[in-house]
Amino acid sequence: MSAEVQTKQAVMEMAPESTGERRNIQPMDGSAVLIQGLKDQGVEVIFGYPGGAVLPIYDALYKDPIPHVLARHEQGAIHAAEGYARVSGKPGVVIATSGPGATNLVTGITDAMMDSLPLVVFTGQVASTVIGTDAFQEADVIGITQPITKHNYQVQDVKDLPRIIKEAFHIASTGRRGPVVVDIPKNVATEIFVTEEERNAEVNLPGYQPTTTPNYLQIQKAAEAIRFARKPLILAGAGVLHGQAMEELKTLVETKRIPVTNTLLGLGSIAGDHEYFLGMAGMHGTYTANIAISECDVLINVGARFDDRLTGNLKSFAPHAKVIHVDIDPAEIGKNVPTDIPIVADSKEALKALLNQEFEAPDTADWLSYLSGLQEEAPLWYNTDEHEILPQEAIQMIHRITKGDAIVTTDVGQHQMWAAQYYSLNNPDHWVTSGGLGTMGFGFPAAIGAQIAKPNERVVAIVGDGGFQMTAQELSLLQEMRIPVKVVILNNGALGMVRQWQETFYDERYSQSLIPVQPDFVKLAEAYDLKGYRITKKEDAEQIFREALLSDEPVLIDCRVKMLENVYPMVAPGKGLQDMIGVKSK
Repeated sequence: MSAEVQTKQAVMEMAPESTGERRNIQPMDGSAVLIQGLKDQGVEVIFGYPGGAVLPIYDALYKDPIPHVLARHEQGAIHAAEGYARVSGKPGVVIATSGPGATNLVTGITDAMMDSLPLVVFTGQVASTVIGTDAFQEADVIGITQPITKHNYQVQDVKDLPRIIKEAFHIASTGRRGPVVVDIPKNVATEIFVTEEERNAEVNLPGYQPTTTPNYLQIQKAAEAIRFARKPLILAGAGVLHGQAMEELKTLVETKRIPVTNTLLGLGSIAGDHEYFLGMAGMHGTYTANIAISECDVLINVGARFDDRLTGNLKSFAPHAKVIHVDIDPAEIGKNVPTDIPIVADSKEALKALLNQEFEAPDTADWLSYLSGLQEEAPLWYNTDEHEILPQEAIQMIHRITKGDAIVTTDVGQHQMWAAQYYSLNNPDHWVTSGGLGTMGFGFPAAIGAQIAKPNERVVAIVGDGGFQMTAQELSLLQEMRIPVKVVILNNGALGMVRQWQETFYDERYSQSLIPVQPDFVKLAEAYDLKGYRITKKEDAEQIFREALLSDEPVLIDCRVKMLENVYPMVAPGKGLQDMIGVKSK
């Protein structure tokens, strides 16, 4: 008789001392405990890829199913989980095996950490008895992921697993959200769990108590500063979206008549056509937004981390402004930009407290008039081409056909900036992009996750020809699961942003940024039994986009755009926001 059978038999024969009755406890192995724990957390879908170290987990999943998306590469799985998390607001769940399976997740984990996306990632590990011996497919997942996770665990005892699962989800989805990794040695996944006490334990993390309620005195100071401002400006970041503070933001903007700009990740926190919205700020932001930051006297930052692509040269960033910074992560306040009024709190709670002050609105009439004039004088622009399709035109067609209501995902680069500039969002949580890490290959699998999270929404992945080829194998999922994602490749035959920088700062030395040989993307789509379209003529573009985007099926659109088109305006490296190039006045 095996030790496992003996253990199960012994457990079934256990009886409470007080009554002498036998307890009807069903023993579970660690894998079954994990699956039950995921169900207890309300997990709706798992993104993953099996392998040797997680075979017990996948066997438990076979016996007690949770919907599972079998990506074709672990990077596809984790980016899909990011898209799911961003759109649904729920933690994305990923399972991968040990060694290369786990290391293939590193890019996505880092991406989620920088963009504050809640993920719970379960990695298999070799048995505890051989950890540290360079066993087959062993990697130090804890050491590798410690700098790129909000927290990580390696489970040493199966009795700890229920508690760790609860803590992982709690940590990932509270405070400043982020990824949590749980590394499970194979022997722990097969050990027998018999104790109900651990399974029912409540989360108790005395060292982890995020501050969500703002300090009243700091709110008073902020209200006073805003009241006496003449050139106030709100900078709304992703924290507004994560905190679901969109209505409070809109109320503050409208009742106090304060103009507002967004970071790249904050887009959608206020409607793109709002009368007080100045557009995106930063390296490729609008001239008006950047001048507003440079000239404002009170800057109200809600949920943005003052990253370098937003600020430009810090010495000339908001030089005249008293800075109010609302952030749930105290480590971000004062890290890059000196802060006069720090407010550590959830964005929704902070804005509600500020609105409850009922202070007199500042006199912003002249300020708003000045900024409105700048918007008219220096709008976003591009020169049309008689023969070639401009990427900006393509984005505007997509916006017109989808009426600005689609969920849009992107990779990083020129197409990302054009989408941010020209796809004006009507709804929050409809913008999914890789901001802090700038990950090529992110946009397409993220669209799959977003579509799974919101099956009734139209999802458009706007990607470059370079980045798309990094995760193109996930086309299998569109066919297998009939996921109606629309993939739009803005195909300029180059690594566009790299090529633009080489043109602008390296005297047009296009070192390894042009892609002379590409697959036939339409044939590639057809190889996966998907409908593919190719747009090469300007006069055909709108009709083809309309047919493809309004289809109920998954489609791929290879849109050939002008290679040498650049993203403007632009803040050159080392320059301040006021020193933009490519600004065209009417």
